[in-house]
Amino acid sequence: MSGHSKWSSIKHKKGAADAKRGKLFTKLARAITVAARDGGGDPDGNPALATAVQKARDASMPKDNIQRAIDRGTGVGADAEAIERVIFEGYGPGGTALLVEALTDNRNRTSAEVRHAFTKHNGSLGEPGSVAWIFEKRGVLAVDGARYGEDDLIAAIDAGAEDVREEGDLLRVLCEPASLSAVREVLEEGGVEIQSSDIAMEPRSTVEVKGKDAKSLLGLIEALEDDDDVNEVHANFDIPDDVLQKLAA
Repeated sequence: MSGHSKWSSIKHKKGAADAKRGKLFTKLARAITVAARDGGGDPDGNPALATAVQKARDASMPKDNIQRAIDRGTGVGADAEAIERVIFEGYGPGGTALLVEALTDNRNRTSAEVRHAFTKHNGSLGEPGSVAWIFEKRGVLAVDGARYGEDDLIAAIDAGAEDVREEGDLLRVLCEPASLSAVREVLEEGGVEIQSSDIAMEPRSTVEVKGKDAKSLLGLIEALEDDDDVNEVHANFDIPDDVLQKLAA
């Protein structure tokens, strides 16, 4: 997901996540709670929980907040039971495919908000299964390509890494979801600083998007990511670097 990865990197550098830290912590806690509810409270035996906890740590979420979120999930309290995972599939400007994962306690509200975002930004929702086939679940780690080379990442192969891709100023390490924690640990032990690590839906193919379509598409993705109930947005766009830089300025 090269274009989306570059866009995420630009936003990271601009500190966009910090500006929304309160909302970010709420989303991270909800993801931890659902992961603990569905797979148990031990991160070592629950890859989804391990990933959710690591994302929270990367965002400097306090340990007490993380533990409370796990306890809510394993306690099967009312809060945890009320949250359901809903997947929306749709199309954005330029023919891009979008897979939207929401964690919500009100499916009708979330459906209306997601539909509104698609309509407002020249997209459309599709039927279940319409775009899911384009994506596959992978563990993904991103490191600074200006600081590190592929030789610095060789140790990750023994831990389960399957591929390293150079995308702009990033190096992205791909692995099976269950291997994500082990790959991250090996890289960090080798002194490699991880920019991000996640279990993501990687597209099997990408669509290049330019001009007005690129602007509308990024507006759609930001509107979706800004929704309180939306946990993840996956897309198969690839926007040229010069276009991304211009839109991010």
